Amino acid sequence: MKTLLLLPGDGIGPEVTAESRRILDALALPGLTVSEGLFGGASIDAHGVPLTDETEAAALASTAVLMGAVGGPQWADVSYDRRPEAGLLRLRGAMNVFANLRPARCFAALASASTLKPEVVDGLDILFVRELVGGVYFGEPRGIETLPNGERRGFNTQSYSTHEIRRVAHVAFELARLRGGKVCSVEKANVMESGVVWREEVTRLHAERYSDVALNHMYADNCAMQLVKAPTQFDIILTDNLFGDLLSDLAAMSTGSLGMLPSAALGEAGTPGLYEPIHGSAPDIAGQGIANPCASILSLAMALRYSLGAPEAATRVEAAVEAALDAGARTRDLGGQLTTRQMGDAILASLR
Repeated sequence: MKTLLLLPGDGIGPEVTAESRRILDALALPGLTVSEGLFGGASIDAHGVPLTDETEAAALASTAVLMGAVGGPQWADVSYDRRPEAGLLRLRGAMNVFANLRPARCFAALASASTLKPEVVDGLDILFVRELVGGVYFGEPRGIETLPNGERRGFNTQSYSTHEIRRVAHVAFELARLRGGKVCSVEKANVMESGVVWREEVTRLHAERYSDVALNHMYADNCAMQLVKAPTQFDIILTDNLFGDLLSDLAAMSTGSLGMLPSAALGEAGTPGLYEPIHGSAPDIAGQGIANPCASILSLAMALRYSLGAPEAATRVEAAVEAALDAGARTRDLGGQLTTRQMGDAILASLR
């Protein structure tokens, strides 16, 4: 028996997650139980906290978790440790999902919507492997203090240990063997000691176990430039929590739409995976029924492939999304004119 926990969250999260649920129902996978819980701002409103102990326990007991989105202006004045985003960080830490997979693929139907020239993004298919539970977002000490002279100082700590680096690098190398066979490891070893250790440990693991995979190293600022100049040079980009956050969002805009991009967060074998679209809660369009559900549906496909043991179903879902996009490109702009439900209908039609 496999279990999938849905955490729709806030803003457009419930709308796009509902379309993923329709796809899941159409697949009718045997032996799969689906449940749903409150998360983020919705949980704050109901329970006073962004993630209850009960929801965390349900996530840890699940085979996979599919999130919608969290956050919104109505929770902007909530204390930092109780904001919707704090619930997400807590969930990632509790699940110990250290490897964040973020694809950046430009579908042919959306190439003209990219901010880059079509010939630059033609064939773009990058997979970011981002370390997710370490680095500056989790490092200690951190905080805000008042100095003796009355000034305030905010500080965070960036640190990585050998095992944190090697376990995420292992994921990147293994996935490279299934893709184009290339890994670009990104850090700032020229100015950061954590970057020096990162580069050395990735190099050592490569020599020990993955010499069949091509490995090169790049500084994060140069990587940002190359993602705009010649993004198709990359296959897999392996990087830390902070740089992965920034660079994957940069690459996302090259694909033509944030609404198309899924993500997966994986831990050790046998532990639940966490899946979510990389877009935010988009409170400005929440409730209007115009949000693009493709990123959520493609996140479901990743859950089917990596956690739920249904790779064939994952391939069917991905093909249905691409077919729906191609059909829509011949008639009208899917991202701008179809409603959330119409997009879901188009994918369902292609799926069947």
